[in-house]
Amino acid sequence: MKSDWPWCAAFLPFDMPAARSSLASAPEKYLIVSLGSIGRRHLANLRTLCPDAQIGVLRLHATDSGAATPAGADLQFFSLAQALAFAPSAAIVAGPASTHLDVATALANAGIALLVEKPIADTSTGLASLLRTCAHADIPLMVGYNLRFLPSLVECKRLLDTGAIGRIRGVRAEVGQYLPDWRPGTRYQENVSARRELGGGALLELSHEIDYLYWMFGMPARVSARGGRYSELEIDVEDMVELCLEYENPARLVNVHLDFLQRSPSRSCKFIGDQGTLVWNGITDRIDLFSAAEGTWKHVDKHAQADRNGMYLDELRHFLNCSRRQEPALCDGVQGYDVLAIVEAAKASMQHGAAVPVHGYTGT
Repeated sequence: MKSDWPWCAAFLPFDMPAARSSLASAPEKYLIVSLGSIGRRHLANLRTLCPDAQIGVLRLHATDSGAATPAGADLQFFSLAQALAFAPSAAIVAGPASTHLDVATALANAGIALLVEKPIADTSTGLASLLRTCAHADIPLMVGYNLRFLPSLVECKRLLDTGAIGRIRGVRAEVGQYLPDWRPGTRYQENVSARRELGGGALLELSHEIDYLYWMFGMPARVSARGGRYSELEIDVEDMVELCLEYENPARLVNVHLDFLQRSPSRSCKFIGDQGTLVWNGITDRIDLFSAAEGTWKHVDKHAQADRNGMYLDELRHFLNCSRRQEPALCDGVQGYDVLAIVEAAKASMQHGAAVPVHGYTGT
């Protein structure tokens, strides 16, 4: 799931000149694969940023070729062959995670720059081949972990990187929201999040948390996890998971809570350093910092704007520049693979009841 929760969006105020550069030289043809909630968002944003572009939409599960073309699109396709014949320069793959690998591989083989929604796939099996194809042919591949564009979280990373609370010893991250509330007007039982065969479950759908912690601290050495289905929700996936990511050199413990159950949406993280503590509220975008030297808490200036769609617009601007080889992807395919490797290690730990070593992408 690309989160459309109301508290998971903001405008990116930090300096990213390339991302804000003119889009005059952007590709003239774009493809969006699937029109779920995030696909519709990308379509609207792409039309806003590129009003004169030709935009095609591939309907993965629709068969009515007589259906009206969606607002904002110029063409719609009902087969991958039709979409490839359209010859877009860049594509956004926004279908269920279980479809990502096959669709992205076909597009990459045609030389098309890719933004693949998170997670990059529902399994790492076969994923290395896609990454090699993109690397050898210099095809941009970006993974849609949009929280990397959230201003308050970017500020947290800056504070940590500049030593605001010293060395990080521990982290406690949490995210949760009641699954039936995610997409009003739809039956949650039919949504991707609730269905194993489509790549649902808390670990994959809520992997934003795993990604931003990986972004900040890199690959853990080991993962231990407990979780499963604890509710009466009509789903066949895990609805709550507790993870512990163990790091070495320097040693630190990172605890992550993921759930589909909280009736009041929650997203937060506490960073525990040897010189202070940093607390981030991902709903309000509030940041509070405790300095051991001063012995006081202080509120860090709020890094958010009223435009709740701004984060996605900046993500898309960045991808358009990546597609033109103007800048590297903030979250590329290798990083998407590594996040998936952490998810798979957590699943293995849940199955075997023991900590599991994590192995990221090696290029083979």
